[in-house]
Amino acid sequence: MVMKATAANPKVLTIAAGEFKAKCLQLMDDVNEKKLTLIITKRGKPVASVIPPMEEEKPFVSIVGRSPNIKILGDIMTPLDWPDPAEKWNRVHKESKDKGKKRK
Repeated sequence: MVMKATAANPKVLTIAAGEFKAKCLQLMDDVNEKKLTLIITKRGKPVASVIPPMEEEKPFVSIVGRSPNIKILGDIMTPLDWPDPAEKWNRVHKESKDKGKKRK
């Protein structure tokens, strides 16, 4: 097998197209197992690259999906009736004004 590692990166190998054709399946296994990159050449000029597959991204799993010990109690779909912060501020502000008037 006439494969040359490039000087910049020993994991990048160059191979002639004819040789790649003859040994394609084994070379693909080598690329995957050894995390190599193959540059395929025709008449000494690069024409294609074979690279290892990217690592699969693991899907996000919520904390609920990870623990069999979590129980959902009650209705989690109906929106909560939270007090409006502006109303609370107005009430507190009005009460403080009323206290100021009584002191006079």
